[in-house]
Amino acid sequence: MSPQIPPSVPEQRSAADPAGAELPSHARLAEELHALRRPGLAALRRIRPEALREVARAAGHAPDGTDEAAGIEALLEAAVRRLAAAPGPPGPPGEAADDRRADPLGRAAAHTFGLLPGRRGAAAPERRKAAAAVYGVTPERFRRGQEQEVIAELAAAALALAHAATQATPRREAPDTLPDPPSRAAGPALPPVPAHRITVHLSSVELLRDIDILVSSENTHMEMSKTFRPTVSGALRRAAAIRDEGGEITDDVLARELADWMRSHRRTGLPVRPGTVVPTSPGALAERGVRRVYHAAVARPVADGGGYHVDPQTLAEAVAAVFALANAERDAYDPPLRSLCFPLLGSGQGGLPPVKAARWLGWAVHEELRRNPGWAVHFVTRDPELAQLLTDASSAP
Repeated sequence: MSPQIPPSVPEQRSAADPAGAELPSHARLAEELHALRRPGLAALRRIRPEALREVARAAGHAPDGTDEAAGIEALLEAAVRRLAAAPGPPGPPGEAADDRRADPLGRAAAHTFGLLPGRRGAAAPERRKAAAAVYGVTPERFRRGQEQEVIAELAAAALALAHAATQATPRREAPDTLPDPPSRAAGPALPPVPAHRITVHLSSVELLRDIDILVSSENTHMEMSKTFRPTVSGALRRAAAIRDEGGEITDDVLARELADWMRSHRRTGLPVRPGTVVPTSPGALAERGVRRVYHAAVARPVADGGGYHVDPQTLAEAVAAVFALANAERDAYDPPLRSLCFPLLGSGQGGLPPVKAARWLGWAVHEELRRNPGWAVHFVTRDPELAQLLTDASSAP
């Protein structure tokens, strides 16, 4: 099974909702945001940006018969909250922008468009100056550099909100109704997996050393967790980031390379197929002997924003895609790649129950190891009971 790479889509097309209506393209949305930056939110009723209006309606912020300008403003506020993702309960976008723990993209976007208490009518130079201060650069340098990224990411966040809203919320199954991994009822026995090929670690994934490929669990928009969140994705993003002498992040390597991949495959603001695996370099994790990070899209956001849905079969497909990609890349390195490390994919917020995720992960990895016995596989978890479950499963024939 080869890695699942979604097909490219034309630049002027975007996701379709269940009724068949298309959302505007990311490029068109970003263009309207660029045009809106200087006049500001007060100009929404005058310039009537069509793409923003369509996305706001799709996201549920401007239903028929309501104030479209207010709907667009509500969309941008929600997109800023998505970018900022400050810790704690969601609040007004101004609170997220003023929280220094929040992502700079969200803070800068809030300043750029005046989405702050008492700043809606601020002049464009004042808004740009405040946004530039988030990055500690001059307004002119911000205009030539970070401002383009801020607007592009705000457009992507708005599209992601619209796409999530147009998808039907999947039926949530009770934990005991989720299927168990397949079992063999008859037929010749497959060769056992050598015990020495599997190692279980009771640890945080970012603390491991000298494992060639670390696997990260992502959502279908390939949006990594924020660096302050206690998730595998957030931990790897934090550990891989390049920092200056003062400890400040200067290159968010994994998130940047994922964004580059999404842009090159014309998926910015759109989901990839569940089970897709995207490779990136290890960033600062290279100092720990890591040579690749594989990002597996196993979690699909639900429409109400209340977490994620994970199909256990998607987890198995992602494991197969990881092995296929690793086989394809193995000999491109000297020495060849030889080891893989899996966390409990898909067991985060709203995902699979951890025990169910462990059973499916163990089954899927054993199936692949029987076909690809040359790989050394590592499991990692911070839960002693799950570590014991994986150890017991790895010892079984």
